[in-house]
Parts: sequence; C-alpha cells; structure tokens
Amino acid sequence: MSAEKRDRKDRIRVLVGGVFDILHVGHIHFLRQARELGDELVVIVANDETVRLQKRRDPINSAEERAELLKALEMVDEVYIGSPGRIDYDLVRRIDPDVIAVGPDQAFNCERMKEELRKHGIKAEVIRIPYLYKSDRAKTSKIIQRIIETYCE
Repeated sequence: MSAEKRDRKDRIRVLVGGVFDILHVGHIHFLRQARELGDELVVIVANDETVRLQKRRDPINSAEERAELLKALEMVDEVYIGSPGRIDYDLVRRIDPDVIAVGPDQAFNCERMKEELRKHGIKAEVIRIPYLYKSDRAKTSKIIQRIIETYCE
C-alpha cells in the first residue's frame, strides 16, 4: 500500500465528472451533495473535444477556465481535465475514488458503470445524486438560450 493510500485510508474520496461550462446553482447543489458523501471531492472536467462530441457545440469556457473555477470552490479538493472522448479509466484508477457520484441529468446507468469500473480494476461505489430542488433543473443549454433570446434579438 502506498504512503498516500495509507495517509487517506480512513478518508472517503468522492469523484464526479462533468462539463461545468457555465457554472450554475444546479452544479453547486450537485457538488455539495457529492461532497457530503465523503471527505474529499475530486472533479474531472470534460476536455473541450469531449464537449464538442457530446454537446455538438463548442464549450463557452475552455477546460482550463472551467477547471480553475471549480478549484476555487470550497467544496472541491482536486480538479483534473479529462482526456478526449470516453471515460479515462487510467485517470480514474490514479484518483482511486471510493465513490463516484453521477449527476441527476447525466446519461449513465449506474449498474453498468459499476460493472465497467470493475473490469478496469476500480472498486468504487456508484451513486446517482438526485435533484435537490425543482430549480436545479437549470441547464447550461437553457441558460445559453435565454441569453440569446434576451440579448441577441
């Protein structure tokens, strides 16, 4: 067992991933609930190329800018920028989470994700975080649309 692993042996590390393009209250509620599942919260921010593939648009803010914003949040302990494309299991293995928290609107099946993690030697629990409030249904795409409707007509 590595010294780092021994040092955090009694600490629960929670991992979340996402785009976090325009940080909004839904993100804050999600991150706060994820943090409450453990002692450390680690975030993987989607790479710009991944955003283009998943959202079919360029990100408003670069991955580096989004990572910097997340690092400034009190509840976030570490931030990494993901690799382009799919889940980077090597990065997840290095982070060594005890829990992976999935957002309420993220298109992951938790049981399938857990099976896939096991195939890669990762023994984390997978938990879906529910919406905290109806107002949490804020989405970056809706915010962008409101800005366009309000300021670009």
